[in-house]
Amino acid sequence: MAEWLYEAGIGEARAALIDDDCIVEAHIEPEGGGIRVGAIVEGRLAEILVPHRRGVVVLADGTELLVEPLARDWTDGASVRVEVVRERIGESGRSKRAKARPADRTPQTGPDLYTRIVASGIPVRTLHRHESDALEVAGWTELLECAASGLFAFSGGMLRIEGTAAMTVIDVDGYLPPAPLGIAAAGAAATAIRACAISGSIGIDFPTVDSRADRLAIADAFDRALPLPFERTAVNGFGFMQIVRPRYRASLIEQMRADPVGHATRALLRRAERSGIVGASRLVAPAAIAVLLEQQPHWVNALARILGGTIGLRSDAALSMSGAYVETA
Repeated sequence: MAEWLYEAGIGEARAALIDDDCIVEAHIEPEGGGIRVGAIVEGRLAEILVPHRRGVVVLADGTELLVEPLARDWTDGASVRVEVVRERIGESGRSKRAKARPADRTPQTGPDLYTRIVASGIPVRTLHRHESDALEVAGWTELLECAASGLFAFSGGMLRIEGTAAMTVIDVDGYLPPAPLGIAAAGAAATAIRACAISGSIGIDFPTVDSRADRLAIADAFDRALPLPFERTAVNGFGFMQIVRPRYRASLIEQMRADPVGHATRALLRRAERSGIVGASRLVAPAAIAVLLEQQPHWVNALARILGGTIGLRSDAALSMSGAYVETA
């Protein structure tokens, strides 16, 4: 029976949908991640980009929202109310503004991760650090490593997932003949898309196959593995298929690539929480993680309360991001 595993960790909340002891869908909600989908907020129309179609609304805290369409009676500088329909998407070197549309309902906050998974109707089990690590047993770290690298192995080949400004592109490589490789890759791609919550426009470059029947079989394998809603094209003669899924927030891959230091830091804190160490301890990490921990003393203080002792920091330039660890002081 499927169930959600939920964990409120230091600096982030985590959730994974588990079915047959495997993670089929995973989400991370970082602390201070910004305004959420479903929030209704008031702001000022600061700029009209396309009359009656698109503009920028600025909230009291300086957050900018891209709003479309614009209500016909809105004027430059007017106070307006909008509903967030897509959260901010962080990208390397830049960030896509959150998107919104006009609204006339009472202001409210958007639902957090826990509220969203409860609303799915699937049972939710909240995890506690003194229990066995059900997330890890289901493959949590392995999935995060795949998301960070963009490499997802499957029987017969490998997927390479890359983000571009226009779409997420999935390249297929492997040693099977083209048709069987395409069919196996279709199921693997659908599984990776769901597991990492990849949305928006997605392109898959399958091996080129000459037979229309083989192309239909590849598309059918994809359809069987990815639940609706989504739309897709046929697999064309060059092996390319495009998929569009509703886009509400960043995928796991986008989150990790936009903030690799933050994710590595919070993963270290998770390992420390579950280390079994009691009392004074020390976090040993590369300089980037150590600097972030110094900038987030409430994270370190939270860990100190959990372990029951002071937490020291030691920077080690020889360590990789994933190689950071906790030791007894």
